[in-house]
Amino acid sequence: MSLHPSGVSPRPPFRLPVLLRSCHLEPALAVTVFVTALAVAGGRGAAGATLVAGAVLVGQLSVGWCNDAADARRDTACGRRDKPVATGELPPGAAAVAAGAALGLCVPLSLLSGTAAGAVHLGGVAAGWAYNLGLKRTVLSPLPYAVGFGSLPAFVTLGPPSQSWPAWWAVTGAALLGTGAHVVNVLPDIEDDLATGVTGLPQRLGRAACRWTAPFVMLAAVGVLVAGPPGAVGAPGRVLAVVAGAVAVAGTAVPSAAGGRWPFRAAIVVAGTAVTQLLLTGSDMA
Repeated sequence: MSLHPSGVSPRPPFRLPVLLRSCHLEPALAVTVFVTALAVAGGRGAAGATLVAGAVLVGQLSVGWCNDAADARRDTACGRRDKPVATGELPPGAAAVAAGAALGLCVPLSLLSGTAAGAVHLGGVAAGWAYNLGLKRTVLSPLPYAVGFGSLPAFVTLGPPSQSWPAWWAVTGAALLGTGAHVVNVLPDIEDDLATGVTGLPQRLGRAACRWTAPFVMLAAVGVLVAGPPGAVGAPGRVLAVVAGAVAVAGTAVPSAAGGRWPFRAAIVVAGTAVTQLLLTGSDMA
């Protein structure tokens, strides 16, 4: 490795792939796809669904880059090799600038769906930033996830054509999915979090409790989305509930699976079954 005359290693050049690795792209894309599917099913049309997709994507990217910028010192101390900021591949300032730029773009894209819809979505994005900048260290750490995910059905239904609040079960189910996602997300890192002063609710509960709390909350979300809509629960809803239950338990409650990236990916599968249930209800969400 070459050195400057001063003997200090030069900063690596800016590379887009490195920046993308720092934005938590997998969950950002998953959330965007799910919400866009709801927008299409809700009658937003091609143009409206595209606006929803753009706003949700840049909002999620802003939260991801904000997270890496805010956690730069902690991730470095924990030796996180999956974080470009921690490995020195990306300066923390670059992640912060990217977060600010994405947030700035999120504002007009959100408001293009209407003032009420845009305000609700921006409130959800703000909750994600609040988590990164302090709430993750408190007993209220699940709240930003619940608010952020719970705002997404409202972002869809408050825009045209319905321009109405979503059904209670859509918001409640989404908020529970967000809460479960929070527990799953921190599960592999609880020890490192505690060592660096991050004492959110899952960290206080401990790994053993979280292994069972996560599938319980995720299943509660699916249960609300299956049983909440009016009318009898059909065979597809029952099948989805069984699939979600099996994946949720396998993802976290089984000790051999409760580490690495599997719990997170299992949560995405459970969220996918929940969105499928929402799609089956069609316009009943509004």
